[in-house]
Amino acid sequence: MLDIKFIRENPDKVREAAKNKNVNVDIDALLKLDAERRTLQAKIEEINRQRNEASKAKDIENGKRLKGELAALEERLTALDADMTPLMLKLPNVPVDGTPVGPDESGNVVIRTWGEPTKFAFKPKDHVELGKLHGIIDNELGAEVAGARFTYLKGDLVLLQQAIIQFVFSILTDKGALESIIAANKLSAPPTPFVPVIPPLMIKPEVFQRMARLEPREERYHIPSDDLFLIGSAEHTLGPMHMDETLDESCLPARYVACTAAFRREAGSYGKDTKGILRLHQFDKIEMESFSASEQSLAEQDLFVALQEHFLQAFGIPYQVVQICTGDMGGPDARQIDIESWMPGQMRYRETHTSDLMTDYQARRLGTRVKRRAGGSEFAHTNDATAIALGRTLIALIENHQREDGSIAIPEVLVPFMGGRTVIGSPRC
Repeated sequence: MLDIKFIRENPDKVREAAKNKNVNVDIDALLKLDAERRTLQAKIEEINRQRNEASKAKDIENGKRLKGELAALEERLTALDADMTPLMLKLPNVPVDGTPVGPDESGNVVIRTWGEPTKFAFKPKDHVELGKLHGIIDNELGAEVAGARFTYLKGDLVLLQQAIIQFVFSILTDKGALESIIAANKLSAPPTPFVPVIPPLMIKPEVFQRMARLEPREERYHIPSDDLFLIGSAEHTLGPMHMDETLDESCLPARYVACTAAFRREAGSYGKDTKGILRLHQFDKIEMESFSASEQSLAEQDLFVALQEHFLQAFGIPYQVVQICTGDMGGPDARQIDIESWMPGQMRYRETHTSDLMTDYQARRLGTRVKRRAGGSEFAHTNDATAIALGRTLIALIENHQREDGSIAIPEVLVPFMGGRTVIGSPRC
């Protein structure tokens, strides 16, 4: 949510942001309601002053009259708030300066690349073929048990996923490892380790709304009997951890990491990417979350992206870093950066990571504030980012590291977490 004072003082900037993000909201109507609300508040303050004077003078009749006037004004104020709230909630965040302006993903800009698309001296298999060859992906059984776009991961692929999780957590919770990555990338963020969390997989609708992540609602799985939603990412229940709380500036940035299942209905995407494990209704993700002071948040996002790149480089997966344009970025985002990994089975880069800087937009809705050393407080800034989208990363890893005989080389950094094994070979009986 934007600050109403900011909207009032920068209406053209807010209009432009809404237009560039393809959000249709009547800002003039909002400003008109705001003006009436401020006039009403001034009248309420004046009547309260007169009531105090009447009380001191023991003027009972005048006090009763003023009380009636106050009730009418407060009723109108409540109605104004009810009219303003949907407009305030619909307004998107204002992108940071330098964000590419574009209508959709066609306006996204590649910032840099790492590695070259993998070349093979043989015809490479896609992850579906590799999954069948080694008995490690079973979409047919998943569909039989749970329906389309559910799957079973089995055997070595499960071990490989667990190895990735252990490796990523070993980096994110190690101050020394973070110091090295920060130094290598010449970043200004402190090496504060991430706190591991196992968060709820369900969320109340009112909290989901405060996170600005409830919509698009048709993408969510809802449990009517309990009026709860299944999360679409760990960020959905990491973000509210400091809801209605004031954090001490000296304790920031506060960083968290969680590995959870995620659930998305993928409404409207029938027929798109339905083979294998690229686009499932249930998948696993490692998610990073950060709460910071305003002057720290840009550096936090830069660190998150550097960590994402560090993991992909360690796995030997070629990728490109993409700055997302206004028309393709999320409503709460002030800056969004994605990473697309090379997938030989499709001969193209596909999104595997995203990083969202939301400035104080989300924290304002959540009531998460920062107590300043110099006095006073302000709303915190929040960042969330994918550390690893496990399904998509597994696709990129096994496709890029396949050999002519169908075996799959395990990246060196993961070998210690695979019990010393260096290759995925024939399926086990």
